[in-house]
Amino acid sequence: MQSNSSRRVLLVHAHPDDETINNGATMAKLVAEGVGVTLVTCTRGEEGEVLVSELAHLASAHNDNLGEHREGELADAMTALGVRDHRFLGAPEVKWRDSGMMGSEPNNRRDVFWQADLDTAAGYLVKIIREIKPDVLITYDEFGGYGHPDHIQAHRVAMRAAELAANPNFGTGDAWEIKKIYWNAIPRSVIAEGIAKMKEVGSDFMGVESPDDLPFAKDDALVTTKIDGTAYIDAKMKAMAAHPTQIALDGPFFSLSNNLGVTVWGHEYYTLVKGQLGLERDENGREVDLFAGI
Repeated sequence: MQSNSSRRVLLVHAHPDDETINNGATMAKLVAEGVGVTLVTCTRGEEGEVLVSELAHLASAHNDNLGEHREGELADAMTALGVRDHRFLGAPEVKWRDSGMMGSEPNNRRDVFWQADLDTAAGYLVKIIREIKPDVLITYDEFGGYGHPDHIQAHRVAMRAAELAANPNFGTGDAWEIKKIYWNAIPRSVIAEGIAKMKEVGSDFMGVESPDDLPFAKDDALVTTKIDGTAYIDAKMKAMAAHPTQIALDGPFFSLSNNLGVTVWGHEYYTLVKGQLGLERDENGREVDLFAGI
């Protein structure tokens, strides 16, 4: 395949594993197409629940070594997806910690990402933007997908950095305007189909009865873009398996794959919030190329 290395995409995520669940197939597809892919992760996920019993001692309530362990999980996942450029926001100068869920005790720590000064955090991302000059930015919506403070903060930082990077009066280096910005999305209809199919085989869909029970379900009309990464589903599943402290091999994610086939994880959806939609569309009128129109 002809190299397309002049094109670059930047993904901004809150914790290790968020990138694979949301964008793993997209990332693997873009890498295979020769696109430059950069992942910036804002925390190391220190407050995550440990699903592997023999690693329970890593949790923040015990030895508090989970963040270091998840750095290794992220590196393994990126190897599976073929992504060579993955960084932690602010490193090596600053290390923001996982903020935990809204209202939890970790939320009040001074070193958590939720407490970070917006322009300070965005300034570190501006440096990366001006270095790699991405055409496309992918991050969360204003609710962070499901309301986690680090997801909300990642959204705020990413959007602010995109604004500041284009301002020639901010910081050092040449200004750079990102041409297209996307927010991760999952259409309500896709979730409804998943619930129905899981019920057909007698399997539970994360304990929910309706898409309305899931905060990340988006109205179909708001979902503008669908990337078909089914050819790269094996890479995505390997990357998911590389996050064992967070994704159980016998849990709902792999259960979905087993019961619904590869499309449940091979199709990834987005909402375009800056830029023009491409002219090539799927059967539902959704754009199929993140770089179309650039």
